Amino acid sequence: MNYNWNWSVLITEPYLGWIVAGLGWTILVSILAWILAFTLGSVLGIMRTTSVPILRGIGTLYVEIFRNIPLLVQFFLWYFVLPEMVPYDWGMWLKRGMPMPELTTAIIALGLYTASRVCEQVRSGIESIGVGQVSAARALGLTEWQAMRYILVPVAYRRIIPPLTSEFLTIFKNSSLALTIGVIELTAVTRQIEEYTFQGFEAFTAATIIYSMITFMVMGIMRQIEKRSLVHGMIGSSK
Repeated sequence: MNYNWNWSVLITEPYLGWIVAGLGWTILVSILAWILAFTLGSVLGIMRTTSVPILRGIGTLYVEIFRNIPLLVQFFLWYFVLPEMVPYDWGMWLKRGMPMPELTTAIIALGLYTASRVCEQVRSGIESIGVGQVSAARALGLTEWQAMRYILVPVAYRRIIPPLTSEFLTIFKNSSLALTIGVIELTAVTRQIEEYTFQGFEAFTAATIIYSMITFMVMGIMRQIEKRSLVHGMIGSSK
């Protein structure tokens, strides 16, 4: 049986509008989830490298919980299970009162999961800094938190730009799981077009190209950031 190719379906309405809207939701979910992940992950990464045992314990516990539970399961836990476990009024607010509950839940679930991965990147970046810089900070009279703020964290961020780039790209791909709780993002739109037109190959090819374009764009931006933030003596500074 021959397949009836019809690429024009991608540029006709309402399907073109669906693709544009789906891309917009994908970008929105990914960017907001990344802001949450980067902020929380940075705090947790710093906590895991301090000399305060309780802070290290909290950071470690968070990472072990969120990193080891599959992301899809976390989506379901946040969206379907949590509203049933809290008091009735709270549950109803999570289901209906919260602004755009599907979108908000997707951002929170994706952000909290990715924060555990960002935490490990920040932790490894801080721990990769030689003890000489820490000793020099102490010799200058800086406290642990001052050394962390002015020396360790800024240098660590510059070192972990490549792995952070990878996590940023991953969050775009992981955002496709938001369709499981009703967010009509790019992957959900692609499946919707397939169901309406039976042109699945064209729809999924378009989605693949769009995801690839996002990847190349982010990689290009992050390469420029990496070049501008290089510190002499670090890996890659000679490029």
